[in-house]
Amino acid sequence: MHDLEVQLKKKYGPIWVSTLAQYRMVNIAGPDILENLLKQEGKYPMRAPMDQWKGHRDLRGHSYGPLTAQGHQWQTLRSVLNQKMLKPTDAARYIDTLNEVVPELLDKIKKLRAESQTGLVVKNVAELMYKFAFESICGVIFETRLGCLRSEVADDTQKFIYSVGFMLENEVVIDRLPLWTRNWLPYWGRFLEAWDTIFAYGKKLIDKKMEDIERRLQRGEDLGGAYLTHLLTNGTLSLKEVYGIMPELLQAGVDTTSNTLSWGLYLLAKHPEVQKTLYEEVVSVIPGDKVPSHEDLARMPLLKAVIKETLRMYPVVPLNGRITTDKEVVLEGYVFPKDTLFILSHYVLSRDENSFSEPDRFLPQRWLRSFGRKHHPFSSIPFGHGVRGCLGRRVAELEMHLALSQIIRQFEVLPDPKMKEVKTKNRVVLVSDIPIDLQFIDRH
Repeated sequence: MHDLEVQLKKKYGPIWVSTLAQYRMVNIAGPDILENLLKQEGKYPMRAPMDQWKGHRDLRGHSYGPLTAQGHQWQTLRSVLNQKMLKPTDAARYIDTLNEVVPELLDKIKKLRAESQTGLVVKNVAELMYKFAFESICGVIFETRLGCLRSEVADDTQKFIYSVGFMLENEVVIDRLPLWTRNWLPYWGRFLEAWDTIFAYGKKLIDKKMEDIERRLQRGEDLGGAYLTHLLTNGTLSLKEVYGIMPELLQAGVDTTSNTLSWGLYLLAKHPEVQKTLYEEVVSVIPGDKVPSHEDLARMPLLKAVIKETLRMYPVVPLNGRITTDKEVVLEGYVFPKDTLFILSHYVLSRDENSFSEPDRFLPQRWLRSFGRKHHPFSSIPFGHGVRGCLGRRVAELEMHLALSQIIRQFEVLPDPKMKEVKTKNRVVLVSDIPIDLQFIDRH
């Protein structure tokens, strides 16, 4: 699909019109045009209509969360959610939680590797990274550990993990079908069922936290300021609103970091010279068994560059949408009326040779200050832009930097010789079309 978009840009230029099901869309694939569009956004930037997600919330009587809410409702939610999340100092407070999870990830890699025929291969790395990301985000947001990296994962946790992927797979199909098919084909029912599972799991964790807060209040203990406790006790949000928010935060926080880590490890395995340089940087800053600090991560520019380059080549959300609701927009001399649906083609943007030399080459050095050529600031914006940018960016980056640095410090990563060429697949988020199987070889 994304290769087709690249061809469409070559044929029509950085703006073209396409139609999908009931949607007529204007595709944007030029950094200057994207910058112009986003800078014309009003006070409440409007995402593309998430009609399927909203349809589930409306049918079940749930509140909208930060991804489905629009306008003033979105701004109210976001102003509360931004607290204790967006600033670098906010993310830094979660490093102790994440430093507890990463060693469990390393142990899990060893166990999975030992179970393979060669004693070296971990099959389907994305599934492992998904469990790591889920354990991490629950530690940060829900302030609880779920044991996702244990040998036996709780049935309801495993069901949640499966349901997120199942929901996204069915959403891709629903997007392409007319509304009348919902009563005749199974995809809409599967989509609703998956979201029901996700919401039920989120409610269970929230209710558990509410009971914990009540017990601590009865004992006269300090509640502290952790994330979910803050949302439940600050008096701004109703319990129903928190029930609607948390499933969307969970879904967004897990799929994104897990896929980026999987692609990053795959790219490093395919480029041993980059991996060797990264290993040298990591051990120079965090030698031996030293536990990384927030300050240590700031001293590893190549580590950050590897994540940036991975997100350039494999943006988690390859397509994003905006709707102009309050005024017409002028782009490249064209006047677009209110309510135009714009598709932001991030995959095409970040593979443009006018922005990046050798765009299909994995070259993390292009993000270092010493690299001569600068890129357009809107040529790769995997976390979005402005007030509607990714809420969990700081935590996601911290999570990925910690995990990747610790993995590379302990293991040399190589492709499984039996693995075929890996290509991309759009499952709303960008995933691999086949499982990524990698060898993990002990450094010492």
